[in-house]
Amino acid sequence: MKWTAKEIPDQTGRRAIVTGANTGIGFETAKELAAAGAEVTLACRNAEKGQAAVKRILQEFPNARVTLGMLDLSSLASVQAFADAYRGDHDRLDLLINNAGVMTPPRWEATSDGFELQFGTNHLGHFALTAHLWDLLDATPKSRVVNVSSIAHRYGEMDFDDLNWKTRRYKKNASYGQSKLANLLFSLELSTRVAKAGKGPMVLSAHPGWTATDLQRHNGTARAMNPFLAMEPWKGALPTLRAATAPDAKTGEYYGPHGFMEMRGYPVAVGRTKAAQDLEAARKLWQVSEEMTGVPFDPAQA
Repeated sequence: MKWTAKEIPDQTGRRAIVTGANTGIGFETAKELAAAGAEVTLACRNAEKGQAAVKRILQEFPNARVTLGMLDLSSLASVQAFADAYRGDHDRLDLLINNAGVMTPPRWEATSDGFELQFGTNHLGHFALTAHLWDLLDATPKSRVVNVSSIAHRYGEMDFDDLNWKTRRYKKNASYGQSKLANLLFSLELSTRVAKAGKGPMVLSAHPGWTATDLQRHNGTARAMNPFLAMEPWKGALPTLRAATAPDAKTGEYYGPHGFMEMRGYPVAVGRTKAAQDLEAARKLWQVSEEMTGVPFDPAQA
């Protein structure tokens, strides 16, 4: 069966956060969740683009319940402020979609906290956000966390001696691959800790294959090949949506397109590299992430 957005069960009464929801697969994810009845917070860095995204959804679905939340994942202060504001206004969280990302900036750049931009945004920001919102997720029956990774995780390597690329020559693609591998290792350790705690949300991962989005603005090769290989954002969002909503989805699963090299197609459960299944690396990344962000995260203590 070709799983499409039509398969999404009724989401009425559920509350969702989608990071990076002003464009691309994040926007499509937020739109489809709202169309199915969920109350969706579009967590965006740019207020103007975020407000435009909310307006677009309401134009198509006038009864949708969508709001904008300001979130810059490259700033731990912004992550804390967003989480505090959300927790102040809500008593539950059914879906946390960690979707936002930075892809292959041409030069080494730092977050406001001094981390390499891709690792700091794609992994550390989402690690801290999940930790800050964990009490809501843990208190909400049948909640889920979905971490959006990439087929780029396949060439990712965790260099724990230099996660921020300060002693190595910066390689934008290798850095991106490392951050996307980190997303899967985060899911692995989070699901392991939830299982040990005997309670907590389902933890899943997804990737959009080759999808044409604004994320590729720094990657000329990808943009040049988009007309021949890329899917449209609505289709690239399907793996995330299946992970977030399918009744038969299981914790620990990783969804991506079913086609050749997982670049195109409809969402199915897919495999991952041995590096993404390395339990020791997952434990080490968790410890390092707590140290780097200064955010303690023990799912069992929620």
